[in-house]
Amino acid sequence: MREYRRKVHYYETDRMGITHHSNYIRWMEEARIDFLEQIGWSYRRLEEMGITSPVIAVDCRYKMSTTFDDEICISVRIKEFKGVKLQLAYTMSRAEDGKIVLEGTTEHGFLDKHGRPIRMKKEYPELFQTLTQLVSEE
Repeated sequence: MREYRRKVHYYETDRMGITHHSNYIRWMEEARIDFLEQIGWSYRRLEEMGITSPVIAVDCRYKMSTTFDDEICISVRIKEFKGVKLQLAYTMSRAEDGKIVLEGTTEHGFLDKHGRPIRMKKEYPELFQTLTQLVSEE
């Protein structure tokens, strides 16, 4: 998988010139959308199939600050998937020096168009297989 890259925008910084902490969660979403597209299961495709994937947990460990115009590299991997809940891990680093700025995770459920949990293995075996094969132990 290729990393997702983005630059810190001026409006994402606070009065001290440091990126506001809430932006990292948005960047996780941007990287997650890119990751799913790379594996062939874009959000659009999932929604067209009647699948929603709400975030049920977020964890962020801030390692160092970023500032306006820093280029950030975000790697995404599947940490855990057993058919009901998907856990993704993110590592964000500065492109300039490779220093890690954040490590985090998000957890997601899968619901049908009526808001009921999906039995992924039975109802969407191709998606189940793709996600299962991409689980990483890192």
